[in-house]
Amino acid sequence: MGDRSLPSPSSSSRLIEPAWLSRCSRQVAPDLLGCRIVRRWPDGRQLTGIIVETEAYTVGDPACHAYRRETPRNRVMFGPAGYSYVYLIYGMYHCFNVVTDGDRVPSAVLVRAIELDTIPPWLQGYRRERSDRWGAGPGKLCQLLDIDRSLTAIPLAPQSGLWLEHRCPAGQDRFSPGAVTQTTRIGLTQGADLPWRWYITASKSVSKR
Repeated sequence: MGDRSLPSPSSSSRLIEPAWLSRCSRQVAPDLLGCRIVRRWPDGRQLTGIIVETEAYTVGDPACHAYRRETPRNRVMFGPAGYSYVYLIYGMYHCFNVVTDGDRVPSAVLVRAIELDTIPPWLQGYRRERSDRWGAGPGKLCQLLDIDRSLTAIPLAPQSGLWLEHRCPAGQDRFSPGAVTQTTRIGLTQGADLPWRWYITASKSVSKR
């Protein structure tokens, strides 16, 4: 699951820095499992979700938005790691991606599903379905975290109101190779045979098994 030679974060700071993301998306995607995505609103509310499903998109990948050329839409993918890339599908659902790899090397990781470890009082009754399904899919997690295209091309940092944090030390066995499923990506017409999707096998918040 990626480069295990990377140093562990200190207990005083779990913020995922751009340097950690400056690797091939196929390394970063499985390493993001168990990490946290944090959303903070201007009114002070904050919500944290554990990443349980990811997909990698990279250079030479026909399913990657940057496969053919650089455009205003995908330009952030050609920049340095540590930025957000948000796009709209079917005219109604947003998808949140983490830009990875080096500058001018377009690649990103799609965060497909998250699970909530706690539910704040202000979120009670958010949806009628089970709470472990609230973030089970890229569109659903963007609705839950209020992520849309206004948040594309921003640095993933607290000052932006959207950032990533490393895994907590507890529960590391959930992310061992035997506890993670690697399989093909979803909803593609090209590159559908590439096994570049990873998810925590036991999580009830995975979008599709």
